[in-house]
Amino acid sequence: MFYSKNLYKLKKVKHCFFSRKKGFSKGIYKSLNCGRGSRDKQKNIQRNLKFVAKKMMVKKANLILMHQTHSNKIFEVKKHNYRKKIIADAMITKMKNLAIGVLTADCVPILVYDIKNEIVGCIHAGWKGASSGIIDNTIKRIKKLNFNSKIYAGVGPCIGKKSYEVDTKFYKKFVSKSWRNKIYFTKKNKTKKLFNLRKFVTDKLLNLNVKVDHVNKDTYSEKSNFFSYRRSFKLKQKDYGRCISVIRLL
Repeated sequence: MFYSKNLYKLKKVKHCFFSRKKGFSKGIYKSLNCGRGSRDKQKNIQRNLKFVAKKMMVKKANLILMHQTHSNKIFEVKKHNYRKKIIADAMITKMKNLAIGVLTADCVPILVYDIKNEIVGCIHAGWKGASSGIIDNTIKRIKKLNFNSKIYAGVGPCIGKKSYEVDTKFYKKFVSKSWRNKIYFTKKNKTKKLFNLRKFVTDKLLNLNVKVDHVNKDTYSEKSNFFSYRRSFKLKQKDYGRCISVIRLL
């Protein structure tokens, strides 16, 4: 379990970036796999989610997750809608008896808290969602609820720059959107570059005047701590687990 130093100091919010440890799943999903969309046994996933809910001090039914699609869609969780199927890549809420969570396996989990207005949020930020506006949409939605805001963000474990190898097609696609995006890449060899997803995401938060700190862990290289889509693909495994990051108001 890992924590944002900034969020940890704040008394009215509880959060955690959970590792893959202390769960009930077996094999490639060992052990705290919270990915309901994985091929893991549903019985084990539900036990894992129950463990997470207990740690967050909420009922399992009040641990709210999204169906994530790498979109820029944000969902505001309210009393009348929190039991619905939520198709989004970010959630915000003012409700105090709920915990909201994001699932990742290399993408960036971001947990946010507006200390002035007591609003929490969680964001699933892969390169696709981040480049199409998921971070901007979430922060702007919080500010829309009350412009007088002070927002903190904990940027969690994700694939590190040294592990994120991309081809020139990916690089050109990014740079075509803005030449400034060149700063997020370094050359590995003639055909490959390394992409700094953490910096790409962080800069978006900083540009929106969000106070940021990091759990600076690489999900790809730290096999014992985190699930990784890329690592599982490289090892030719049939599937992969997902880590969970959760936040709630107290």
